[in-house]
Amino acid sequence: MIISIEEARETLRLDGDDNDIIIIPLLNAIPSYLHEVTGYVYEGDASPLARTVANFILRLWYNPDGQDTDRLKRTIESLLVALTATVRNG
Repeated sequence: MIISIEEARETLRLDGDDNDIIIIPLLNAIPSYLHEVTGYVYEGDASPLARTVANFILRLWYNPDGQDTDRLKRTIESLLVALTATVRNG
């Protein structure tokens, strides 16, 4: 996972592990999503940019109907462009 379950709970502002059954599959899907969209390959030590975009993606996927959805989508799109450029420039 690019971010730990503890970091995910902090990002989502959740206490306890009641929602881990929802969060863990989302966390497991993020590396594949980033690879498909940007070409980024997670190899056990994520870049700060990948960690940042992972946190925003998690927030969007966890609460897709939240009040910040449009803002999150714009932020994620910008970060994905930057991550793609990083991958291409190696």
